[in-house]
Amino acid sequence: MVKWINVLKIVEKDDEMMKTFLKFYKKLKEVDWHIPSDILGTFSTADIIKCQPSNRVVFNIGGNKYRLVCGYHFGNTYINLFIKFVGTHSEYDRIKVCEVNMFKK
Repeated sequence: MVKWINVLKIVEKDDEMMKTFLKFYKKLKEVDWHIPSDILGTFSTADIIKCQPSNRVVFNIGGNKYRLVCGYHFGNTYINLFIKFVGTHSEYDRIKVCEVNMFKK
């Protein structure tokens, strides 16, 4: 699983992007999700994307200027988000949401 520190390495190059992602992360730390639709209750501009073998969520961050794509897994008492992509909206337009994995080694 990718740690948030990897996201910060990408966004720290742009002050506005860094501030926006830190604000998003603060809100993300306070969520209480049990099913995928709960994500949309917290982040109404997010999109749940049906992918195989696992679905993804696209977070529109900073007034849709930035995008964060995550795979997700809901356990009995937790949720894991697996970060697949971090970037600007224009960078997002060039990826395949169900295939992208910028942190794959």
